[in-house]
Amino acid sequence: MSGSPHPITILRTVLDDACANGVCPAAQAVVLHRGAQVFGHVTGNVSGDTRFDLASVTKVLGTTSLFLRLWTEGKVGPDTLVSRFFPGSPVGDAGATVADLLYHRSGLPPFVPFFAQALTAHPELLDADCPSATRARVREEVVQAAASTPLAAPPRTRTAYSDVGFILLGEILSRVAGAPLDTLFTRHIAEPLGLSARFHRLTDFPADATPAPTGATRPREPAPGQEGLWKDVPTRPTRLGEVDDDNAWVMDGVAGHAGLFGTAVDVARFGQAVLEGCAGSGVLAPGPLWHRLLATDALVEGSTRSMGFDSPSAVGSSAGHYIGNTPPGAVGHLGFTGTSLWVDLRRALVVALVTNRVAHGRQELRIREFRPVFHDLVVEALGLTDLKQGTHG
Repeated sequence: MSGSPHPITILRTVLDDACANGVCPAAQAVVLHRGAQVFGHVTGNVSGDTRFDLASVTKVLGTTSLFLRLWTEGKVGPDTLVSRFFPGSPVGDAGATVADLLYHRSGLPPFVPFFAQALTAHPELLDADCPSATRARVREEVVQAAASTPLAAPPRTRTAYSDVGFILLGEILSRVAGAPLDTLFTRHIAEPLGLSARFHRLTDFPADATPAPTGATRPREPAPGQEGLWKDVPTRPTRLGEVDDDNAWVMDGVAGHAGLFGTAVDVARFGQAVLEGCAGSGVLAPGPLWHRLLATDALVEGSTRSMGFDSPSAVGSSAGHYIGNTPPGAVGHLGFTGTSLWVDLRRALVVALVTNRVAHGRQELRIREFRPVFHDLVVEALGLTDLKQGTHG
């Protein structure tokens, strides 16, 4: 006698409907509970092996996890001064530390369109055969421009999510380890965790770079709120597989704030690595360092940030109503292209959702409404709304 379908199968319909209704062209989702996959689905014109532009999920999967590895090796730590790497910079002179960059409390602004100056001064960047030396030179110019950015506030006085800060953090980690960020990610994160995720460096463009599409032009259209920040920048069609973020693009596709491409399986495996690390059995770092990394910022009142990660806000969180609603809470991160990771530490639950919602245009924002609904349905379908069922046991 066949039983009724498991309630979690409703998530397939929800994801299929989201694509059919134009929330996103394609999506992958993976849900892990207590280390076992309890749900996986792919919808739209992609397969389970299709990599998505992870956008700012790069900040945790790539940059934060790499910081953790180098911290474990004693090469860098939260108290490492930014001025050691960028002497004379506003953020360095203000006494900012690596922890300030990770907690998004360095005082650097959220966003600066460095690419506008780069593309105006070097339109040859738009040529597929642009010399690698040019791309390397422009990349260094962008790093220096980021380091020269005036502070919007003194360090440790407020939280302001900053791409600029993570651009600098990525460069600090590269200099500490003496290798490019993409090489370090592959060596220290992707290979140990068995991930297919990678950066798409423009000067070493992968032959199989056929991920879910995002935008069609370079530079991309302004995101909501960025209107008027740049003008008179030459625009041309873009190759499939190039990073969506324009600042990461002029950095040769490799940056601390964006640039990774990966699958929902990759994102979920990293989420599981977070749980295993907190339990003391992870491969990236010992448990005590994981707990220090994930502790909420104690210096800035009201901050939802830990080092690199975010936690669900009290109202209107993309994680929904359940994930993270009891100690020790949850950690995760969103990506502008429509990607996300949430890890509920109490429920031992990992939810990885990757989409390419920007392919419908950057004004398509219904992903904001979809995410919390999807996450609530996950918890309800698994019967984990009762916290007693979510304990580690």
